[in-house]
Amino acid sequence: MRELVEAFFRERSIVNHHIASFNDFLPTIDNPNSRMQRIVDSMRSSPEDDRRGIFKLDEDRTEGDIIEIRIGRRRDDRGRADLDAKPTISVGTPIVKEANGATHALTPMEARLRNLNYTAPIYLDFTVVENGIEREPERVHVGNLPVMVKSKKCSLHKENLEIEGELTESEYRQKLIEMGEDPFDSGGYFIIGGTERALISLEDLAPNRVLVEYNERYGRRVPVAKVFSQREGYRALTLVEMKKDGMLIVTVPTASGQIPLIILMKALGMEKDEEIYNAIVSVQEMANIVYANIEECQNKKLYPPNGIFSRDDAVNYLERKFATGQAKEYRTKKVESILDRSLLPHLGDTREDRIKKAVFLGRVARSVLELHLGKRREDDKDHYANKRLKLAGDLMEDLFRVAFANLVKDLKYQLERSYARRKEIKISSAIRPDLLSQRLLHALATGNWVGGRAGVSQLL
Repeated sequence: MRELVEAFFRERSIVNHHIASFNDFLPTIDNPNSRMQRIVDSMRSSPEDDRRGIFKLDEDRTEGDIIEIRIGRRRDDRGRADLDAKPTISVGTPIVKEANGATHALTPMEARLRNLNYTAPIYLDFTVVENGIEREPERVHVGNLPVMVKSKKCSLHKENLEIEGELTESEYRQKLIEMGEDPFDSGGYFIIGGTERALISLEDLAPNRVLVEYNERYGRRVPVAKVFSQREGYRALTLVEMKKDGMLIVTVPTASGQIPLIILMKALGMEKDEEIYNAIVSVQEMANIVYANIEECQNKKLYPPNGIFSRDDAVNYLERKFATGQAKEYRTKKVESILDRSLLPHLGDTREDRIKKAVFLGRVARSVLELHLGKRREDDKDHYANKRLKLAGDLMEDLFRVAFANLVKDLKYQLERSYARRKEIKISSAIRPDLLSQRLLHALATGNWVGGRAGVSQLL
């Protein structure tokens, strides 16, 4: 056993998981579809905006001119990013800017001795489209990214030291000693203000999995299925539970109140009762419960005027429930936002994805009924199959997403302001790179992460 462990650590360092996770986050030549690039591709200027990776200046502020700025890769007609296109974001190697404006390459040892931040510049290609005319892409420095020691962008990474040719293990160690580094240091930490800080792995419930359990309510046990649906950092909890009269109801985030399951499935486009029956029922004992649910929705007294039979009936019911008394256009938008954005976002956010969501809800409802009928046991939340670890790459991804969204919001405001005065669009003079850099540095320096977690980064 000992030989096995030693052989494993000869191949991989003890912090290999953190370094590999951070490398997956970084845009490099061998990782064009990196997490940073995916964040840029899916960036929206506002939650109402349908398009991603592009933002439009307010026409009232630009005197009617249509000005769009693309930051992500091009998308096809179906809204999917072209994965073979050239990445728009890139990260340099760590540098330091001196007081006289000169810059030079930075090594971890210099950062430690001079109490500097070990960061590398982030560059992003902006393409301005003015009244339908596309300009040449402009590469702009948007901020600095703290670099993990021994990751692919670190000046100590083996490939970055192989300028004259490949290095043997002993030559590589010799080079590290010449740079004042410990050749046995395995890396995996950041250097912020000269102090070494490591990110702590976080244990989290697995997203996009159906977990069933009993909840105590008013002295009786209610079977409930939970799904933590996660997509691009947005996390939404969808609940399906069975009331004591056998009715199945769904709780959706951002929508106050509960929606009967059958109505929601019909609103998602599964209109035929037979389809709903087939999506839910796995054993004959479930049939009567599902029939009762379907018949309940056809009750004219409960759902005036005629009960709910079609998709339009279901959508009208949801409009009345969530946006009573509002204009028709607003009501439609509100219901579309609930169905496409809030409900199970991991399955997609377009109209085409709705039927997938209906099928998935049927599966969730089946799990609730199986628990109720004793066909399955409660899921164990503490079992490691239902856990996921968040490593350095995942944590930096969450942080970068929030910081980058702030930067885009500010850039949009600055561009609208300067356009009103000068009639020209120059990204490099409107952008404020400090916004992104400071957000990242502050979180790493204090350990206060996005989402209200504290103590995520700790002194080594």
